[in-house]
Amino acid sequence: MRLAVVGLGFMGGVHIKALASVPEVELAAVVSRRATETPVKRYATLEEALADPSIDAVDLCLPTDLHESTTIAALRAGKHVLVEKPMALDDASCHRMIAEAQRTGKILMVAQVLRFFPAYRALQHAVDQGELGTIRWATFRRRCAQPGWSDWITDKSRSGGGGFDLLIHDVDMALRLFGPPEAFAAIGYEDVPAGVDAISARLFYGDFVAEISGGWLFPGSFPFAMEFMVLGERGLLEYNSESRPLKRYGSGTEVSLDTTDGYAAEIAYFAECCRAGMQPAVCTPASSAESVRLTRALFDARSKNGEKISWK
Repeated sequence: MRLAVVGLGFMGGVHIKALASVPEVELAAVVSRRATETPVKRYATLEEALADPSIDAVDLCLPTDLHESTTIAALRAGKHVLVEKPMALDDASCHRMIAEAQRTGKILMVAQVLRFFPAYRALQHAVDQGELGTIRWATFRRRCAQPGWSDWITDKSRSGGGGFDLLIHDVDMALRLFGPPEAFAAIGYEDVPAGVDAISARLFYGDFVAEISGGWLFPGSFPFAMEFMVLGERGLLEYNSESRPLKRYGSGTEVSLDTTDGYAAEIAYFAECCRAGMQPAVCTPASSAESVRLTRALFDARSKNGEKISWK
C-alpha cells in the first residue's frame, strides 16, 4: 500500500519513523508547506496529493480542527484515511466523517494508538478473557507539561483543549474495556494562559468506578507519564510508563508482552484493513466518535464540581 503522510509536525514525524517497521506500507509522499529532507515526493497541499492516482491512502497528522474537512476530502478523492486522534472536535463532525466513509466505501480509522500499545493490549486481553474476574475498580492517569512543539495545540478552538487532546486516550480505553458508563462526574482546574488543564473524572459502572485523571501541568519539564491499575476479584494489573513495567498481582500467571511498537502496529493494522476491504474492528470509527462525545462531556462537567450526570 502506498501512503502519504499529511502534516510533518510532532505526530507526523512519529508516524514516519514507525513506517520503517511496516514493510507492507510504502511511504509514497509527504504533504508539508515546509521543505523537508524526506527522500520521497513532497506536495505542498493536500489537494495535490489527493490528485495523485498512485497514492492509496493518507495518514492525516493535522490539527484537530482540520480533521473533518481533510478526511471528507480524502474519502471523496477515493483514498483510505487514517486520521490522528481526537477524531474531531465534536460528535456531529465525527458522524459526518463516518457517513462519508460509508458513502464512498473507503476505510476510515482513527489513530487511537493506545489500543495497540503492548501493555494496554495485554490489559484488553486480560479483561476480555475474564482473567481478572469481576472488575471492582479501575484507574487511568496521563499527564505531562504543556507541549511546546506547536502553537495550534495550545489554541483551544483548534485542539479542543489540552486535557481533551490528552485524556481522550484513556476515555477511549475505558469505553473499550467496560463499555459506556451509567453516569459520570468530574472536577478539575483550567488556567489556559498558564498552560494548566487538569481533570479528575469518575465513570460509574454500577458495581465499580473507573477513574480518569491528568492533563497539562504548566509548560516546561514536567515528565510525561501514563499509567493504569485495574482490579478484579482474581487479580490486579498495574502499569506505569515512567517507573513500573506491567505486572500482575494476586493469583494467576505473569503477563507476557510483545515488543511491537504501538504506532507501527496501528499503521500495519490499518493497511491490513485497506487490503482486505474491511472496516476496522479493533478501532471502529463509531467507537472513536463515542470517545470524542464522552471526553467532551467530561470536560463540560468539570464546571459542575463533581455533580453526577447520567450518560445516554
